[in-house]
Amino acid sequence: MKYGERQIAEARLEAWENPSPERDYEVEITFSEFTCLCPRSGYPDFATIRIRYIPDSRIVELKSLKLYLNSFRSVHISHEEATNRIYEELSGLLRPRFLEVTGDFNPRGNVKTVIRVRGGKEGGLSGRGHEPSAS
Repeated sequence: MKYGERQIAEARLEAWENPSPERDYEVEITFSEFTCLCPRSGYPDFATIRIRYIPDSRIVELKSLKLYLNSFRSVHISHEEATNRIYEELSGLLRPRFLEVTGDFNPRGNVKTVIRVRGGKEGGLSGRGHEPSAS
């Protein structure tokens, strides 16, 4: 097993202390090289994963996030399950004030899929007052 493969196989999401927990601020992360495998055909699916969150007491460590997202490359999983799993893992680790995960999957067979999951400490699609206002 090569060095990078070993790092991906051992990947675990890590959280760090929020350096400014007294303030509401938004973190946006874009991971443009997400891949997983179709559970039916085994063909690769490609996506951009976008993560937006307002941290509470913890923030995600970026290298651990990169390795975690790369760990999906050999997993047979639907677009919906992948996006929801990423949301659940981040939500459980960070307990953010607001979190949104978007899986923007490339077209395959002329079908494009965008999955968006959002919520906050109180849950629900609205974020219960924690969703950033639209500009």
